[in-house]
Amino acid sequence: MSMSQPDAVIRIKNLRLRTFIGIKEEEIANRQDVVINVAIHYPAEKARSSEDINDALNYRTITKTIIQHIENNRFSLLEKLTQDVLNIACEHRWVTYAEVEIDKLHALRYADSVSMTMSWRR
Repeated sequence: MSMSQPDAVIRIKNLRLRTFIGIKEEEIANRQDVVINVAIHYPAEKARSSEDINDALNYRTITKTIIQHIENNRFSLLEKLTQDVLNIACEHRWVTYAEVEIDKLHALRYADSVSMTMSWRR
């Protein structure tokens, strides 16, 4: 009989991508830098005592899907972009909680960035 353990957490940190984000003329014409941070919680029961990739949540696959989605689309709102990435992060049935933070760099004159955070719980 094993003690129940808190979920494992996968963190994708500071994924730097360029996309079309915003509604101003220069934003529609030019890609901008965004920084994506994702946290995905899942039990990882099998992966804790296995060496089989099929027992783990594949963060490489998730990251590739996020990259393709962001680089191949245009977004007017940071909210829509964040929700889209969150949808990808919580797609797998094992996921119990996911959180996404996206920073739009240089969005404000005197700030490093403006960020949006959204989360989801099963």
